[in-house]
Amino acid sequence: MTPIWYLSLLFLTCLLIIAVFKRKKQQRGPPSPPGFPIIGNLHQLGELPHQSLWRLSKQYGPVMFLKLGRVPTVVVSSSETAKQALKIHDLHCCSRPSLAGPRELSYNYLDIAFAPFDDYWKEVKKLCVQELFCPKQVHSIQPIKDEEVKKLIDSVAESSSQKTPVNLSEKFLTLTVGVICKAAFGVSFHGTVLNNDRFDKFINEAFLFLGSFSASDFFPNGGWIVDWLTGLQGRRERSVRDLDAFYEQMFDLHKEEKEKGSEDFVDMLLRFQKEESVLGVGKLTRNHVKAVLMNVLIGAIGTSAITMTWAMTELMRNPRAMKKLQTEIRNQMGNKPMITLDDIEQLHYLKMVVKETWRLHPPAPLLVPREVMSEFEINGYKIQPKTRLYVNVYAIGRDPDIWKDPEMFLPERFIDNNIDVKGQNFELLPFGGGRRLCPAIYMGTSMVEFGLANMLYHFDWILPDGMSVEDIDMEETPGLNVSKKIELQLVPVKYLDH
Repeated sequence: MTPIWYLSLLFLTCLLIIAVFKRKKQQRGPPSPPGFPIIGNLHQLGELPHQSLWRLSKQYGPVMFLKLGRVPTVVVSSSETAKQALKIHDLHCCSRPSLAGPRELSYNYLDIAFAPFDDYWKEVKKLCVQELFCPKQVHSIQPIKDEEVKKLIDSVAESSSQKTPVNLSEKFLTLTVGVICKAAFGVSFHGTVLNNDRFDKFINEAFLFLGSFSASDFFPNGGWIVDWLTGLQGRRERSVRDLDAFYEQMFDLHKEEKEKGSEDFVDMLLRFQKEESVLGVGKLTRNHVKAVLMNVLIGAIGTSAITMTWAMTELMRNPRAMKKLQTEIRNQMGNKPMITLDDIEQLHYLKMVVKETWRLHPPAPLLVPREVMSEFEINGYKIQPKTRLYVNVYAIGRDPDIWKDPEMFLPERFIDNNIDVKGQNFELLPFGGGRRLCPAIYMGTSMVEFGLANMLYHFDWILPDGMSVEDIDMEETPGLNVSKKIELQLVPVKYLDH
């Protein structure tokens, strides 16, 4: 009996050791770079966090834990881990972190993309899709696009006749603002008090602050003091005041210019504001109306203009791709004066160029952060509630396990490739995925394709005198939407065969 007793004890001990080891393995968190007391890993973010986190992920893997001040944070940097977060465990982490202290008071009508995941948020998003972003509505505003693109062509043609450089970053922003102001806000941007030099500045400031990492986010009980001392809080307050003035101006202009008896998107929102509840989930306040319009500003204006600028930048650095795309457009168009939506559908290389631009230059390289609501696993690592979760789309687009020669601009990689940007292919996520998928996918895509096609059809493009391809600067600006730091200046040459 004694040997049997010893064998039984040994067997039970082995089982206990295995169980303890397995439990520890199951509870272990993701790998983490070493940090400092109090600040944790904040010092490792740098001016461009998406690039810093990409470099760190090469060392610590596609699931990485950081302590940003007092905030536990997980960053996922591969298509497989993004799929786990945005699809498999979407319900566990589809909320948004709340903002801290005075910043929350400043941005009291923050973009609905920052709202918690609840019935109100779902219904307002559904409203935006139905009234603005669905294919039927996007097709209905095509006359507005035609008008604004015609203005852009005429403006560039004037510079072409004088052989002077054109600031394409500015032109593309003006184009998208013109379309969105008419389509969504019901007012004309051109010839109004909105059309001034300060508009571009405060829109860019809003993008910067909404995507910035500030002390009040990571130290809720006193970080606002640091933001105040550095001047960040003051700049943020000025940005909010400018945005608020813009919305109020837009409301006034809208009331003056809208057709009698018609109701557009802003009319509808203002009507809901007067009602006791909206869509059965609560009362819509004036700040809620501004929050919805903030979403339109960020989702439609900034991303489209930024993508067109980066696409033109890459095409100038890659003359072979530029020639191939212009040949496709001009062969398809013949002698037509204006490109139509039907023409766009036949421009297959154009669609590859846009996808490749989004791969290398996603407008939001770090998707807006999520907050984990309940525990789940990614790659076997436990992710705890209240953890802030980032998806690094920039890193995914440069993953050598997915993309051959990932640093090269090569639109041909999408030939016979079914990867799209609708949030189901996690190798390419310019619009995010899951329940937080950007509702403006169709509008953004059609705006980019239409604007680019017309600029490349009507004009050839050369660099300013004394500038070579090697001189084209590729630095990025920080912020929610990452744009080109030095604006793109090119000389247009009118296409004489047209």
